Amino acid sequence: MVRRALAIGADSGDVDAAASAVDEVADVFGRLDVVVNNAGVFMVGPIEDLGTAEFDRTVAVNVRAPYAVSRAAARYMGDGGRIISIGSNMAERAVFPGFALYALSKTALVGMTKGLARELGPQGITVSLVHPGPTDTEANPVDGPNAQAISALTALGRYATTDEIAAVVSFLAGEDGRYVTGATINADGGFTI
Repeated sequence: MVRRALAIGADSGDVDAAASAVDEVADVFGRLDVVVNNAGVFMVGPIEDLGTAEFDRTVAVNVRAPYAVSRAAARYMGDGGRIISIGSNMAERAVFPGFALYALSKTALVGMTKGLARELGPQGITVSLVHPGPTDTEANPVDGPNAQAISALTALGRYATTDEIAAVVSFLAGEDGRYVTGATINADGGFTI
């Protein structure tokens, strides 16, 4: 089987650039089957230190971009289309101070997911949200300064691997996920229980 890929550089904070990237992909491939809204910014700190610029950038990337990309993608999807957004366990449990702005932005995805699932369901398009918990990434490494304390907050006592989060997304994007829509799935090792 021959597979093709297309790499496009676009600033998710720029709604026009994000929507244009969707249009370009659809133009090259003729349709869209799956969209994963995965871009995000992680601005944390005391509320007095996070002003309008930080608020605007966080909402632009974490909320407005997934909405714009989903809106653009829906035009090119039909029955079996999938829109999957990546949220955060912080939308359900902010255990440290300084996470209000980030949690606000990821919580907005819950409402977007439910609303779009209802709206796009008649077209056979499913819309779901994955809330990863602590995951070993470059921005949040398993050997980072707070990793031991963060791991202790999960029921499993450890960080997820990126493959574990990708497996949840793959399930939702695949044939076995065809009846899952409007759902928020916590892939967080029990962080939110």
